[in-house]
Amino acid sequence: MKRRKIVLLGPYPPPYGGVAIFTKALFEFTKGSGVELWAAGENLPSEPGIRPIKYRRLGLIPLVLRWGSRVRIVDSFHFLLEYPNLLMVPLWVLFKLVLRFEWIKVVHDGSLPSRYRDFSFIQKLLFKLSVNSVDEFAVVNENIKAFLTNEIGTTKNVNTVNALLPIPRDELNAALPEQIAAALGQYEKRVVSTGVFLPSYGFADAADAVERIRRETGKRVGLILVDGAFIRDESYRAAVLAGRDWITVWEKLPHKQVLQVFQRSDVFIRGFRHEGYGLSRIEAIWCGIPVIAAQGEESRGIALYDFGDLETLVGHLKHALFDASRGTLSHWAQIFRREAEENLERWKHIMRGDR
Repeated sequence: MKRRKIVLLGPYPPPYGGVAIFTKALFEFTKGSGVELWAAGENLPSEPGIRPIKYRRLGLIPLVLRWGSRVRIVDSFHFLLEYPNLLMVPLWVLFKLVLRFEWIKVVHDGSLPSRYRDFSFIQKLLFKLSVNSVDEFAVVNENIKAFLTNEIGTTKNVNTVNALLPIPRDELNAALPEQIAAALGQYEKRVVSTGVFLPSYGFADAADAVERIRRETGKRVGLILVDGAFIRDESYRAAVLAGRDWITVWEKLPHKQVLQVFQRSDVFIRGFRHEGYGLSRIEAIWCGIPVIAAQGEESRGIALYDFGDLETLVGHLKHALFDASRGTLSHWAQIFRREAEENLERWKHIMRGDR
């Protein structure tokens, strides 16, 4: 029996969110094997096998109508299930009936089980319509699987596979622009944090912690904020940066440059209140720097604090900057690399539909 053509569907960076990075990495490791990428992104490369989705989600309609017949679609977008769109869900279900494509829905959003309780009647109706149309699920943690099987009652196959994938080699070895390298060089110690300027991403706590350490030690400790810039609270941003010329902000850095910033920094703070797995934590460990993070799914090799607990954050930061040995980082880095390689093989099996 002839194997169906495989389509990898999802966002593509920038912005550099976890799902976009996942989509890009998975395509990098599978392209050339008959896999196409249908993606939405600002700087999508012009390469064979890549079809850009224009005009956001509505741009998917002409692609599916022209190329979607009997393909196998591995979908990482959010607007057909996690945030069901009133227009797209009915159209997608109709297209699936007519074009007979397979729909493998990848669910990345760990907040879905808790958010579902607040869905409106229409949202729940659209959600159930999507669930009933999915052929297979691939979810990134057991909580999502339990939600789909126990609470929603789906009888479809639900695979649980972590979204952690290896970093493509060209990204780890990329050059860092001179302007960024010079900015990093002005500090004795460098603390880096990623996110956006919303209170839930914890930039204010990171800035307060660094300010206290600068005051208590007299050291030139700099804070580098890598801003995804896909959303922003302007008043919050102004409050975080006010009077702090030792904070450097870079917006929408390419992922490979973020990794280079990690490699040239002394500690990574990930202060997001609603963290799922936390891919950036593992990437920082791969880059050889200690990680301090608000509570999240992954905790191995990471110094944890409760969101908003400034005292614990300051204590971890002092230790990481001035006292910590990095001997255990390589141990955890090796473990995560092995797990990432295993995850990649499992994702390849899911894409192919191997039984």
